Amino acid sequence: MTIDFTKSTDGLVPAIVQDAATKTVLMLGYMNQEAVDKTNQTKKVTFYSRSKNRLWTKGEESGNFLNLVAMKVDCDNDSLLITVNPVGPTCHTGTDTCWKEENNNSYGFLTELEAIITDRKDNPDNKDSYVASLYRKGINKVAQKVGEEAVEVVIEAKDNDDHLFKEESADLLFHYLILLQAKGFKLNDIVTVLKNRH
Repeated sequence: MTIDFTKSTDGLVPAIVQDAATKTVLMLGYMNQEAVDKTNQTKKVTFYSRSKNRLWTKGEESGNFLNLVAMKVDCDNDSLLITVNPVGPTCHTGTDTCWKEENNNSYGFLTELEAIITDRKDNPDNKDSYVASLYRKGINKVAQKVGEEAVEVVIEAKDNDDHLFKEESADLLFHYLILLQAKGFKLNDIVTVLKNRH
């Protein structure tokens, strides 16, 4: 990895720190060659502190270290992307990130859909909600719907209509997310099981 420290007047390059698991951006720091070397040696992210005018290992006082997973240089060789496993909150204010965001796993639209399902589950009296009506009928009905959708996916998988296969697959995933919450779980619980198996 070749880093060009000559592009800045102070010999520092920006280092973007990202959680290796959640992909959340945690903070931005600056590094010189000595900080890069120490990070690689100790496997704890070390920056060059412009305010302290010295090397500074994140967590050296708080214990909230950033354990190195990988370090990459960008296409211009003048900035770094550092993926880490954080120990505790990253920001000195006590928040998960320096942008006051929570560092949670997000699965994009599926996370949004889970939030909608949670709202429907928590408000079962909503007469216009299909999800709420399923929850009112109980776990047996929810589980039955997952079984029905699974059979329909299998049937469509054996045919050549890709559109119908995708539609039935979406129905199965949707009802599975409903079933997960009926059992008190979310998608992240299943992802954790898969990661542990891996």
